[in-house]
Amino acid sequence: MKAMILAAGKGTRVRPITYTIPKPLIPILQKPVMEFLLELLRQHGFDQIMVNVSHLAHEIEGYFRDGQRFGVNIGYSFEGRIVEGKLVGEALGSAGGIKKIQDFNTFFDDTFVVLCGDALIDLDLTKALEYHRQKGAIATVITKSVPKEDVSSYGVVVTDPDGKIRSFQEKPSVEAALSTEINTGIYIFEPEIIDYIPPNQKYDIGGELFPKLVEMKAPFYAVSMDFEWVDIGKVPDYWRAIRGVLLGDVKNVKIPGKEVAPGIYTGLNVAVNWDKVNIKGPVYIGGMTKIEDGATIIGPSMIGPNCWICNGATVDNSVIFEYSRLGAGACLVDKLVFGRYCVDKTGAAIDVQAAALDWLITDTRQAPPSSEAEHETAIKKLLQSGN
Repeated sequence: MKAMILAAGKGTRVRPITYTIPKPLIPILQKPVMEFLLELLRQHGFDQIMVNVSHLAHEIEGYFRDGQRFGVNIGYSFEGRIVEGKLVGEALGSAGGIKKIQDFNTFFDDTFVVLCGDALIDLDLTKALEYHRQKGAIATVITKSVPKEDVSSYGVVVTDPDGKIRSFQEKPSVEAALSTEINTGIYIFEPEIIDYIPPNQKYDIGGELFPKLVEMKAPFYAVSMDFEWVDIGKVPDYWRAIRGVLLGDVKNVKIPGKEVAPGIYTGLNVAVNWDKVNIKGPVYIGGMTKIEDGATIIGPSMIGPNCWICNGATVDNSVIFEYSRLGAGACLVDKLVFGRYCVDKTGAAIDVQAAALDWLITDTRQAPPSSEAEHETAIKKLLQSGN
C-alpha cells in the first residue's frame, strides 16, 4: 500500500533546531521522529512511501535513502530550484506536493495515507482504513478529542452525527469552539481527491483543499480515534515530548541505552564516577559523554552523545544536544542547548556567541577556555554587551 509523508516545511516554529536539522530528523532520544512513522506505516502494510522534501532535503534523503534498512521503499519529490549553484527550497504546500507527484507520474492509484513528518503517533491505521472504506469517503480526517480548555491550540473539526465534516475552526476560543475534536494532520485519501487540487501552485490541505470539499458537499468524513499523538510543531512541544518519553508518559518510545541505576540510562562508554556526581533520574546520557566530579543532573533531562559536563555544572529539567560542553559552574534549569543556542521552554532563544556566553557553553570539538584570564575577558564582554 502507498503513503506520503509531508516533510518539506522549514520548521520555523522549532528554530533554532531546524536551522541545521529538518523537522523529520529531529531526534527523540537519538532516533528521528520520521523513523517512528516509517515503522508504523510498515507495521500496517504501507511499504511504498513518497516523501516531499525542500528545506535541508539532502539531510532527509541522506539519512533514509531508499528505505531498505527500514523495510520500506521510499521515493522523494524535491520542491525548489537551483539558484547560482545552490538548492533553494520552495515548498508547494501539503496539497501542492501531492499534486506534483501525481502530475509527474500516476503514483497514487488506490487509497493512500498522508502523515505529517513531525509527530509521534501509535494510530491503528488498519482500523482507520476500515472506517474510511465503510463510509465510502473520498477523504477522511483522523481526529482526536482534547479537553475543551485546550481547543484554542488546534484546528477544530465540526461534524454531523454521521461523522460527515461540516466545517473547520482554526484555533477558536474556548467559548466559540463548536467541537473538541481536533485535526491531527493524519489523512486517508482516494486518488480522486487530487482532481480537486489545482496544478503548478502552492496549495494547502487544511486551509484550501478541505474547505473546498465541504463547499462541494463531497463525501468527506472524520473519525475520532483514541491514540497517542505527540505533535512536535513548536519548541515547547519538543520539550514536552522528551519529558514524556523520560517520564514514561509516551508509551511507544523506548529509552535507549543501558539502565545503570533506576531511571538513569546511558549510551556507550560514558565517563563518570557515579560516587562523585549528583544524578537524579529520569536521565538519559548519550555515548562518549564525560560527566566531571561534582556535576549535578536532575531529571527529566537528556544529555546527548559526545558532551562534557564540567565540575560544578548543573543540568536540571533540560535537554542538551550532542557535542555540548557546559563550563564549570554553568547552571541550566528548564533549558534546551543546541549548538550555539540556549533556548528556554517557551521557545525564546539566546545566541551564546552573540551574548558572549560561549566561554560557558561551547562545542566539545573545540578547545575550551584554558585560563582565568580568558574567563575574565569573556565576562567583561558580557557586561559591555549589556550596556
